Amino acid sequence: MLMTPTMRWFGPPDPVSLRDIRQSGATEVVTALHDIPNGAIWPIEMIAERRTMIERAGLGWSIVESLPVDEGIKTRGRDWTRLIDHYQQSLRHLAACGITVVTYNFMPLLDWTRTDLAWPLPDGALALRFELEAVAAYDVFILRRPGAENDYATDIMTAATRRFERMSMIERATLERTILAGLPGSEESFTSSEFLTAIGAYAAIDAATLRDNHVAFLEAVCPVADELGIRLVVHPDDPPFPIFGLPRVVSTEADIACLFDRVPNASNGLCFCAGSLGVRADNDLPGMVERLGDRIGFLHLRSVQREARGAFHEACHLDGGANMPAIVSAVHALQMRSGRSIPMRPDHGHQMLDDLTKRTNPGYSLLGRMRGLSELRGLERGIAFERSCEDDRSRP
Repeated sequence: MLMTPTMRWFGPPDPVSLRDIRQSGATEVVTALHDIPNGAIWPIEMIAERRTMIERAGLGWSIVESLPVDEGIKTRGRDWTRLIDHYQQSLRHLAACGITVVTYNFMPLLDWTRTDLAWPLPDGALALRFELEAVAAYDVFILRRPGAENDYATDIMTAATRRFERMSMIERATLERTILAGLPGSEESFTSSEFLTAIGAYAAIDAATLRDNHVAFLEAVCPVADELGIRLVVHPDDPPFPIFGLPRVVSTEADIACLFDRVPNASNGLCFCAGSLGVRADNDLPGMVERLGDRIGFLHLRSVQREARGAFHEACHLDGGANMPAIVSAVHALQMRSGRSIPMRPDHGHQMLDDLTKRTNPGYSLLGRMRGLSELRGLERGIAFERSCEDDRSRP
């Protein structure tokens, strides 16, 4: 039993084509209707049209990434009931078109945060990188969030102040654009001023309240997902700790286990992202696969290299701090135990080779992900072969 190899595709505008993805070794794509505004119902006709397009290219589509959770649900605002109804209806439309896994996240405002989208590696490839002192420089001196300086350790604030003072206007603008890239709508019009205003909507929402709102969301949509045979899989926080004064509640094994305890529905599942969870050294990634395995419906396999003072960058898929051989070994054991193939995709590949001269989505160029997919598939097949040999040797 092997993992189902998939690759993320951002729809027709993606510079990586469906033909490219099929040739990479993936058998399915993971995609979404990215042009539908958050909170709106996904029309069944558009879902069906997208599925037909993918199938004509010789690929499958059973996983949505992502069906966004509107901020009005996360804050439990006045439109909560209407937004929940829209989410339920979108799930019904997706199920009617053969979708069985729906990915989402519950991060306030930010989908992900990096401070450098093209950090040079020694081999000439480019990687995504996060530096806490760069976040502090933006937060305190560009965003100017009230009280922001109190959220950072003294050494981080000292480094951030020196860094900001040395930065040119162009460098400051680049940092601002890079951080805003993780905001919904940022490509069109999201500004730091709008971001600061949006943060204000969370002024009265701490981690406990956000967790309660997450549970309320799941209690409302999981019964529908149960009936439809859809597994809702939450993506962990990226990075897995609070930033910009915003709480985060899907960062540790304890966070995830609490979510499953409070909402035990079969449809309440996990998108196991080794990269996001691996930023924290206290997350035991192979152990989490073993202990939470029945809830895992989707795998993001990538590795980060942790650095000093809270920094990290995207490592090669088999390097970094994730211990990918141990993770894949745990996944293989889980699949054999449960009798199911878990869909997997490589994540945040390096920009490398010919892709260095092409327009790409940050972290989603073709060749770096294709390298990762090949390495992961080879690793899994080696583990599977060794296990089969051990089984043969144990037979009388």
